[in-house]
Amino acid sequence: MCSSDLKARTLSRFLGSDYTVLASMGHVRDLPKSKIGVDLDSGFTPQYEVIKGKEKQIRDLKTAAKKAQATLLAADPDREGEAIAWHLAQALGLRDPDRIVFHEITKPAVDAALATPRKIDRSLVAAQEARRVIDRLVGYRLSPLLWRKVRAGLSAGRVQSVAVRLVVDREAEIEAFVPVES
Repeated sequence: MCSSDLKARTLSRFLGSDYTVLASMGHVRDLPKSKIGVDLDSGFTPQYEVIKGKEKQIRDLKTAAKKAQATLLAADPDREGEAIAWHLAQALGLRDPDRIVFHEITKPAVDAALATPRKIDRSLVAAQEARRVIDRLVGYRLSPLLWRKVRAGLSAGRVQSVAVRLVVDREAEIEAFVPVES
């Protein structure tokens, strides 16, 4: 299972009929849209839910995984890809699945990845999870302020909030400026 349909078709050509390659089409779980989704009293534990519209994708992947002799997860080789693989494993009920990683979609790279499968790197998953939780904690409270003061639909996360702070601080300096003739 990999994260994009194009990648799945390309991998199918490389691997042949011995493998069934399906795509998750990216993330399958996320924090809920309607609430903060982070348990602040329990170590900032995220409360994930299946992304709306991904239910059929998960059902199809779960059915294929049950029929398969083994399931390999092949999302991108970064922390987002690692998180996608972990969320897939959770959503599909896979126990300790193997993960393959390649940095280019070529037959030699795919063959090398198949020869050296590994487990999901929980450190990379934790890094992505921490980024997502911080985005939510900062953005969930700051975004509504932006909607009221600037424009509806804007979002604020850990990066945008620093930029907003710089603008607010600079505006305060401008307002506090007292001109002095010299």
